[in-house]
This record gives sequence, C-alpha cells and structure tokens, in this order.
Amino acid sequence: MDDKTPVANEDEREKVLSVKGLTVGFGSKIVLDNLDLDIYRGEILGFVGASGAGKSVLMRTVLRLLPRRSGTIEILGSDYNTVDERTRMELDTRLGVLFQHGALFSALTVKENIQLPMREYLDLPKWLMDELAYLKLDLVGLDPDAADKYPSELSGGMIKRAALARALALDPDLVFLDEPTSGLDPIGAAEFDELIARLRDTLGLTVYMVTHDLDSLFSVCDRIAVLGQKRVLVEGTLDDMLASEDPWVKSYFRGKRARSIPRRGDPVASGRVTD
Repeated sequence: MDDKTPVANEDEREKVLSVKGLTVGFGSKIVLDNLDLDIYRGEILGFVGASGAGKSVLMRTVLRLLPRRSGTIEILGSDYNTVDERTRMELDTRLGVLFQHGALFSALTVKENIQLPMREYLDLPKWLMDELAYLKLDLVGLDPDAADKYPSELSGGMIKRAALARALALDPDLVFLDEPTSGLDPIGAAEFDELIARLRDTLGLTVYMVTHDLDSLFSVCDRIAVLGQKRVLVEGTLDDMLASEDPWVKSYFRGKRARSIPRRGDPVASGRVTD
C-alpha cells in the first residue's frame, strides 16, 4: 500500500458488503450484538479479534451458513435475505470462500474440487471446465500437474492455493479468507500475502480476511476492523490501530509480541503472530 496514493472518501466508495445492526445468538447467548461493518470495492480488509469473539460466526452469518436474529446484510447493493431465489443464486456466484484448512474434498482431485462451483451454478461442457480449472491453477501459482493430485498428496501451502483456486472458480467480486496464512511457515505466508495482493490488483477483487497474522495486516490490508464486546470496536488503518487506546487493541498491536511492528514510514520489521 502506497501512502501517497489518494484514497476516496468513504461516502464516495462503493460498498461491496454492508452489515447493519446485526445480532446473532445461540440459545440465550448473544455472540454479535447490533454490529455494523462496511467493506469497500477493491480493498483488503483485515478482520481481527480475540479467540471466541465471533469472527467466524460473523463470516458464516454473512454467507447464510448461520441464522441471524436481526439486522441487514447487503451484498453488492442487494439485501441478501429479501431478494428472490434467482437473485440470491446470482449473488452467490459473486462470492468466493477460502476456509481456514482449505476444506477440499479428499475424494476429489484438485481439478475436480475447483470445478465444483462451476458444476453447481453453471452449465458448461467438460472441456471448458477443464480449461478454466487450469487457468485458476495458474492464477494461484500451481503447476498444471497439480490438477490430477488429491489433497492428501499436497503440501499445506499447495492446499491453500488449491482452495483459493476453487474460491476464484466463478470470478467472484468478493472473496472471504479465513486465516489464510495459518499453518504456513513465514516464507510461505509472505508469498501467500503477495499472491492475495497481486490477485486483488489484477482481478479487481475485494477481500475480507480473517487473520491473526500481524505481518498480513501490515503488508496487504488497506483497513483493519477489530471485533470485541460483540461488535466492531475499532476500524481504520494500521496507524489507527497503533494509536488506539482500547485495551485489547493496544495489547494486540503494541504488546510484547507486536513490539517490532513499526508505524508507517518506519523500517519494516517482523511481528508475526500465529495465535
């Protein structure tokens, strides 16, 4: 991210995802309470919070994998819950998801995993789906020979890339990444961060990234949102996080494990957090 690049006023930017007054609970327990969050076209938003705060609950609720008690979720300008089924399916094709551990189907090859969304939403001949699968493999930096391998034959980094290729199968506008660098060594994690930034720039993606990785937050995220007390506590740039006096935010971004994370303009140092 270049500090010299002008940033449009938020009121002028297109909201790809807009969550307003969202409340989610299980039984008598409220996990998210009147939560608001906006994501703008073309940005990479890093979403952080303490373990158990509800980061995955929010993502799964947005994706309609969990029910909500109240609030609205608008995707690309449409209320996800009030549109007709045809429009909802069209919206689904504009979303891509990379789950934390890849969630590849073990009985399917990489190529077959990538083609699953195509089979579900499109009516394409096999030869075209094959060509598209190889194109997606190339996009994420995997060799063509990975296409016929099974997930058990892949390294952790290759699984992440194969799962990302599947997330990109339908050329989505908005991609959800759940802990994309977890389980990767520092070099592999840095390469994956670079891949995400490159795909954002070349494909015009908007990225919602749930992460604990301070290096990812520093190197590729345009904005950061912090979940706590069942809502978004703070959102803004890394500088905003470093300036925040909220106790959890202060501990996370300025605590002992983050002591080498610099402010903008300072020499870059490592501060990777994996938990």
